[in-house]
Amino acid sequence: MNQNLSQELDRESLNQLSKEQLVEIIIEQNRVIRELQKTILELQQEVERLKVSRDLDSKTSSKPPSGDILKKSENKKAPPQEESNQPKKKPGGQPGHQGKTRKGFGRIDRYEILRPTDCACCGHKAFADAAIKVEKQSVAQLVERPIEVVEYQRQTCVCECCGNIQTASWPDDIIPGQDLGTRLQAFLGWANNYAHMPYEKQQVLLWELGQIEIGLGTLIATNERIQTAIEPSIIELSNWVKQTQPNIHVDETPWSVKGTKEWLWVVANSEFCLFTAADTRSRAELEAILGTQYQGIIVSDDFSVYNGYQAFAQQKCLAHLRRHFKKLIQLPGLHNQAIGETFVSLIDEAFRSYGRWFQTLDSTSYNDWVNKFKSKLQSSIDQWIDQAGATAGQLLRSLRDKAHQWWYFLEHPEVPPDNNQAERSLRLAVTKRKVSGGSRSMERFQHTANLLTVVQTCRRQGRSVIDFFAQALIADSDNSQSCPSLLPQY
Repeated sequence: MNQNLSQELDRESLNQLSKEQLVEIIIEQNRVIRELQKTILELQQEVERLKVSRDLDSKTSSKPPSGDILKKSENKKAPPQEESNQPKKKPGGQPGHQGKTRKGFGRIDRYEILRPTDCACCGHKAFADAAIKVEKQSVAQLVERPIEVVEYQRQTCVCECCGNIQTASWPDDIIPGQDLGTRLQAFLGWANNYAHMPYEKQQVLLWELGQIEIGLGTLIATNERIQTAIEPSIIELSNWVKQTQPNIHVDETPWSVKGTKEWLWVVANSEFCLFTAADTRSRAELEAILGTQYQGIIVSDDFSVYNGYQAFAQQKCLAHLRRHFKKLIQLPGLHNQAIGETFVSLIDEAFRSYGRWFQTLDSTSYNDWVNKFKSKLQSSIDQWIDQAGATAGQLLRSLRDKAHQWWYFLEHPEVPPDNNQAERSLRLAVTKRKVSGGSRSMERFQHTANLLTVVQTCRRQGRSVIDFFAQALIADSDNSQSCPSLLPQY
């Protein structure tokens, strides 16, 4: 801008200027005004963009629900005024909800007979042997010392029949030279990789349960020993995924490795969960995990790396699409609110109808709804695609051009319309990342991925993580034992 405009101009000074000078001043002022108007418009757009970014939460973006609490008010809300003719809904299970009742523990480890000792009436101690009434209550108790220290004395003896000198074998649940039994090591592996318990807290836990003191080095070595023991099972599962190529859910999350952002990938379905540590979020990593082409169905979000990947079929996550349209409602722009509300309503209808099919498996009603829904969906796209702005237009073109990926579940309801399977699998890993702060090397990052694979796969298959770790430790120390498998049993 012209620095001369910073000088103050009054009527007297302007009267002394020539006509040409006044014209020059007006032209320059007009130019400056246009530049300022352009700057103001850009700043207004930036403010609106920042407002939208500020107001994003887990319902309108991929932000985690844990961040929503920061947007909540510290002031208590006034209770809503209930309509007089509408009864207030009671907390707990609602009508029609299928409840669950505890049916006992399924076993009794010890019986304890409680008999009266002193008669409250006469003070005598003699009571009839047969009880006239017996009340039973099963209680789960924490025994005084869940961890016991056992000294095994292995003897070498001479056979009285043939004179052979023979040494007894060590029990299967211990490894010679190690201070902790296999099940206790397996329990610490579970505490580290599922309960996310730091080594210092594991030390406290061991003291509380058994009054034993274990050094940090022993705990670190135990976790590394478990990782080494499970490695053959991880390799077997990874190769099985590439060869069998089942229907899967795929997702990824960032992971800090020595201050650098790396990526943790997950491939999962209802029977297994495979985590892989990777440098990038690229197509090359996806092909390294699954191969250059995949004959199964892949369910994922709408990240670009999955576009064009050679798979039998893909289903993109409608929950992500719904968040995009929820965000669109808040964006300034022509028809954004109307478009966003229209397609949020359509996506909600799709989720409700899929949920009904999942509960009833009524294919006839479902197929009737699918035919009507396709017509309604196409009509909505045709109505708005030519009137949409840049952001809305991009979403609508994606719906039109990738309809076979967004709506694959309509013809194949056995494939869910969301990627919840993968996202729920990642929750354990995200908690681990937040507690630990990441990894110190890519090697340790992969070790963490392997341990999480065992934990989540065992949970999927209804198996004990502690039993799996213990079996893997025994197999690793004894070549005659086979390593436990994570492969699904169809």
